[in-house]
Amino acid sequence: MSPRRMLAFMRKEALEIIRDPITVGIALFMPLLMLFLFAYAISLDVENAPLVIVDQDKSAASRALSVQFLESGYFKLVAAPDDAVEAEHALMQGRARAALFIPEHFSRRLDRGETSPVQLIVDGTYASTAAIVSAYGRAILYAFPEGGLKLPVQPEVRVWYNPQLRSRDFIVPGLFAVILMAFPPLLTALAVAREKELGTIAQIYASPLTKTEFIAGKLAPYAVIAFLELLIVVGGGLFWFKIPMHGSLTLLIVLGLLYVICTVSIGLLISTLVRSQLAAMLVALIVTLMPSFLFSGFVYPIFTMPDLFQAYSAALPTPYFLDISRGIVLRGAGLKELWGNVAVLAGYTVAVFAFAAWRFKKRIA
Repeated sequence: MSPRRMLAFMRKEALEIIRDPITVGIALFMPLLMLFLFAYAISLDVENAPLVIVDQDKSAASRALSVQFLESGYFKLVAAPDDAVEAEHALMQGRARAALFIPEHFSRRLDRGETSPVQLIVDGTYASTAAIVSAYGRAILYAFPEGGLKLPVQPEVRVWYNPQLRSRDFIVPGLFAVILMAFPPLLTALAVAREKELGTIAQIYASPLTKTEFIAGKLAPYAVIAFLELLIVVGGGLFWFKIPMHGSLTLLIVLGLLYVICTVSIGLLISTLVRSQLAAMLVALIVTLMPSFLFSGFVYPIFTMPDLFQAYSAALPTPYFLDISRGIVLRGAGLKELWGNVAVLAGYTVAVFAFAAWRFKKRIA
């Protein structure tokens, strides 16, 4: 082994790394970025859980109970409808994590020295959060009343959508979104980058293909592969893990196809922004895998995160499909409840594809 030859090779590798600022930036910035993301994003505490209150009594006692919930710091009011159907619709859409129903004659029963039933319905989609929210609700109900009321209320707490609070039932539908964000972009991120490294991109420049045709042609085969991945993970969830399907499997597959087209487009966009396959792979992992795990609501609900990270989460496609997946599988939600997420996902897909086509600058060789 020649020391001179080894030093020359080491110098060449160092120059190549220095000439690739994206790789250098990722290598230096990534550890610090992950430190801050993990420190701030992961929280097992539940604060300001969205709550719907249906007060059918409209008395001083019912208002006192509502105030006791809201002043606890564990809940925040998102709606106070008079109709129980509206409250159930809020739970179905995922806008609320719990609903408090105070019946008529609540105050009159307490004044007569009778117990009065009060119902707290908790969304069990997030099993760990549902258990905590249920415990908070029970504690508040058992501590009521204050101010001289005679007897405590009789709480009745129910968990909807995942009554057994099985973590697997909410983890697996979330994995549909996380896995499809992790692997398809990683595969497609290498597409244009490989053309650049091998020099075959010059043949594309000299061809009559438009940039949109080139991007679409690159996208199609990877979209097929991603769709097969969708079928595999959904089939595994339903048949191996026995996840209950409360909604339409067809709707899940159709909207899943929209999602995989979006994730493949993200991979192609990444490949048009970098020069090497290594950089494309690293950027794909940072842009897709880590955010889809931490900031999609996969394990930790988004409303428990700081406002800055909630805004960051809203800029990602994964939370929207994760809500679609869990909404269909666990809640039995249909297009009526999910149309907002579907619209955002469709717009996101069109925007990413258009930007990728624009980034690919066709030129004459």
